Amino acid sequence: MKALNSLGFPVLRFNFRGTGLSQGEHDQGIGEVEDVRAALHWLDAEYHLPLVFSGFSFGAAVGMRAACPDARVRAVIAAGTPVVPVAAESEAPRVYTYDFLQDCAKPKLFISGARDEFGPRAKLEALVGSVPEPKKLVFIEGADHFFEGRLRELREAIEAWMKQAISSQPSALT
Repeated sequence: MKALNSLGFPVLRFNFRGTGLSQGEHDQGIGEVEDVRAALHWLDAEYHLPLVFSGFSFGAAVGMRAACPDARVRAVIAAGTPVVPVAAESEAPRVYTYDFLQDCAKPKLFISGARDEFGPRAKLEALVGSVPEPKKLVFIEGADHFFEGRLRELREAIEAWMKQAISSQPSALT
């Protein structure tokens, strides 16, 4: 959020349904895709600017489903992308699939902690290797799934990638 805002992009940060004080109930990633679509629609209506989607963990996994086919979204940032089943104590494991990325020709940044327990390096490298260009994969050394103690490096990696994307495609992102 801070990285994109520092580059002049308006940012909308929200909780998915049933998280924090938000209304509704968790919908196993189905309704949450609609939440992202609604957020993209609001940002477009409010600012009329090119959109960059950025999501973290579950938000990256479901948000890319909404952002990749949306023509208003010019680039996608996925931080802490989960590639192994994840389970909370009270629910069945969430299994993430990314077949939809085969049709995503937008610039994509995947950024992960080198010690991310939900995004092991080999599995994330295989995923990113399977998707079309343009794409970039960045590992933050020493970082876990939540980038604890490494948020500065996360922000710097996003800012550097965005500056490169803006300079190589200025009309697409500005």
